[in-house]
Formats: sequence, structure tokens, C-alpha cells
Amino acid sequence: MKSEKNILIAFILNLCFSIFEFFGGIITGSVAIMSDAVHDIGDAASIGLSYFLEKRAQKQPDHTHTYGYARYSVLGGVITTFILLFGSAAVIINAIAKIINPTPINYNGMILFGVVGVVVNFLAAYFTHGGESINQKAVNLHMLEDVLGWAVVLIGAIVMRFTDWSLLDPVMSIGVAIFIFINAVKNLKAVLDIFLEKIPDGISVKEITEHICEIEGVKDVHHIHLRTLDGHNIYATMHIVTDSEPHEIKEKVRKELSEHGITHSTLELETSTEHCHHKHCHIEHSGEHHCHHHHH
Repeated sequence: MKSEKNILIAFILNLCFSIFEFFGGIITGSVAIMSDAVHDIGDAASIGLSYFLEKRAQKQPDHTHTYGYARYSVLGGVITTFILLFGSAAVIINAIAKIINPTPINYNGMILFGVVGVVVNFLAAYFTHGGESINQKAVNLHMLEDVLGWAVVLIGAIVMRFTDWSLLDPVMSIGVAIFIFINAVKNLKAVLDIFLEKIPDGISVKEITEHICEIEGVKDVHHIHLRTLDGHNIYATMHIVTDSEPHEIKEKVRKELSEHGITHSTLELETSTEHCHHKHCHIEHSGEHHCHHHHH
């Protein structure tokens, strides 16, 4: 599995690198480098986690997890995001302390670390790009942030080298931390939407209802439920009222759903004389319940 191997490579690179960074921060006295170290340790932990959960997420459905294990990968996204939120908060506190009471910085050392940082993280980002799952995207996002973080450190170090404006160091680290924090919050929202069974982005129940209603022989469609396990695999269930040949109707409905990117569907067919047993048959606000066919 390409993605797993890449996540593992990224994990090893990041772990070694964050240890190297930590010492770099101590040697140069730069809080920006220290803050990147915190960030990177967080990333390494979350990537390690992602690796195990991604492996788990590949498992096929069984008797205990009838929907499969895809959510384990999403769980990786949640935990990672929390690590980043705490990491960036810690960095901000650290940087504020540094503004209040500045310490000398070794700019040349900082420039050197900056160059190494940009190169190593660029390689890690290159290894992890092009992932499909939310988890892999989260990992790649971290990598890109690391590249950006280090580019900022490098540029800042060069500026300070020539201007000796040492306040720039904690200011930069706060900037990077805020950027990480905002992205982590966005990521958390996407992940929580999945856990809350919210309908995936870019899919509209109304549109699907209309399209299914247009199928010849379909009199009504209700009880549409859409859920996603991991952000790509979408499951749908619905009740379809029809008096036509059920097999054909199912084929047509499945074809229509697959055009909307829905690969797994469970269809319940009812005849027009049957009574739907659920009290709340229709999603309330949908207005008209029945399909209006012009070709009777």
C-alpha cells in the first residue's frame, strides 16, 4: 500500500527531525525553532498514529464492524488535530514569554537550521502528497505547514542577521502557531461532520430526490438517508414507491446514484397501495412529497 509506506517514511523523517530541531532551538536560542520542534513532535506523533489507524482502516467489514473500519482513519484525524491545537497553544504561550523577556539568538546557526528544515520537510511533503483519505490529507497538510514554517524561520533568520531585530523571532513563531491553529480547527470541523453523520459536501438530497423522481415509473421517493464513513465512501438508503418492474427500477436508481458518487445503496421498494409505516415519512421541509410525472 503506497500511502502506508509514505506515511511511515514521513513519520521516521519527522521524528528524527524534531529531535534534531529541539537541540537546534536550544543551541541557537530561537523560540521560532523551538516552536517548530513542538509542532513537529506533534506531527510525528499524529503521523505514527495515522499509520496504525490507516492500516486498521483498510480492514474489510466483519461481524463487529459491519460498515468496515474506515472511521479509524477519521479518528486519526481527530487525535492529530487535538495534538496540533495543544501544540500551537503551547507555542504561543512560549513566544509571549520570549517577547516579555528576550534572550540572545545565534542567527547564523538559525539560518543553517532553517535551510536544513526547509529541505527535509520539503522531502517529507513530497513523499506524502496525493493521498486520498482525510487522514492522509491531514498528514500532507502538516508537511506543507512544516515547509512553510521553516521558510518563515529561514527568512526571519536572514532578516534578523542583518537588522538584529530579535523580536521578529517570537513574532514569527506566533504567526506560524496561529496559522496551524486555524487549520486544525477547520480540519476538526470536517472530521466532526463525518462523525455526526452530516451529509457530505457537494451532495444535495433535494437534487437526488428530483433526479430519482424523473425516472420513469417512480411515483415517490422518501426516507432518503446519506452518510459517509470517511469522506469518500457514501452510503445511501431510501424508500421508492413504484408499481413498475422492481428490478428495472432498482437498476435505474442505482445508476442515477452512482452518477452522484454514491456507491453503496440500500433500496426499499413499495407499491403505491402500500402504507409506509413510519410516522415521519418525509424530510419535513421538502414541500411536495410526491413526484409529479407528466407522462402517465
